[in-house]
Amino acid sequence: MKIGRIALPSPDGSVARLVVVQPEKGRVIDLAAAAALHYAAKGHATTEAARRLALAAFPGSMAQALATGDYLLDHANDVVNSRSDDASLSIDKVDWLPASDPPVLRDGLNFIGHIKGWSAKMGREIPESMRVIPGYTQMSNSMTLGHNATVEWPGYINRMDYELELGWVIGRPGRNLRPENALDCLFGVTLYNDFSGRDLQGNELPIGMGGTKSKQFAHGIGPWITTKDEFKDLYSIPMEVRLNGKTIAKGNSGGNLWGVDEVLAYISLGEWLQPGDVIGSGTMGGGSALEHDIQIQPGDVVELEAGGVGVLRNTFGPKIEGLWWPEKRAPF
Repeated sequence: MKIGRIALPSPDGSVARLVVVQPEKGRVIDLAAAAALHYAAKGHATTEAARRLALAAFPGSMAQALATGDYLLDHANDVVNSRSDDASLSIDKVDWLPASDPPVLRDGLNFIGHIKGWSAKMGREIPESMRVIPGYTQMSNSMTLGHNATVEWPGYINRMDYELELGWVIGRPGRNLRPENALDCLFGVTLYNDFSGRDLQGNELPIGMGGTKSKQFAHGIGPWITTKDEFKDLYSIPMEVRLNGKTIAKGNSGGNLWGVDEVLAYISLGEWLQPGDVIGSGTMGGGSALEHDIQIQPGDVVELEAGGVGVLRNTFGPKIEGLWWPEKRAPF
């Protein structure tokens, strides 16, 4: 199943709705709308009560919906089979929200090809520690973007970049996992664009605390989530990135330093994986503009594609000028 989030207008402003996505039919199915019709038709509730029940069953928050466990997909199947034609919308006419609203957003660095290419372009040695433990960082979950959204470009970034990644979406809570049971927590796969400011990243990395302003301004997640059962092999998913319609790189989800099961298990040590969490796979080799010496410009359109998932498209907005920036301190 493919499941995502859209924004719908209401008298109180825009509201988030969960949808089942059927690209082959060119439509999405509003799960709350379908459920309300389903309940009312069975005579279990009045029209108004059916709407309240439907919104409780299918909230606009993916994290809240995933926290219901198997109920989400089981009940989604029931209401789609019952009232899909009465609650469908054209897939080309909806406003997409980030596929998940992650309680915690993390990003890895796991494709060997990108580790080598990025390190070479940034003039950095590959640390021995990368072969000792999986590397990842925690991101700002307040700056997520959906399909077709514009990326706000902070003026303090001169060299903008995209990064072609998969997003591993957590469906069950888990803590202190082992690789043999870690994938039980995986709900599905989405696309993740880890937008980066390369010039600023070059200043942040020597501080030794990871990327901050070079990384936290935008995270593309979407267009929707495909459940893990639709993938025969998590390490052979075709991947491609296009810039202004031109293919820049193609590959697949293989060539990892650490397996998905190992990454999830490692992250869970001493802390909880939570329903709705998104973990970036790390960038596919050749999946960034940096590796191809491409200078991104405002107005450029980047498309990430993954087989079995779809296409995540974003446009780079104009630079936001006039922002405050700190002045260099005197030596100490």
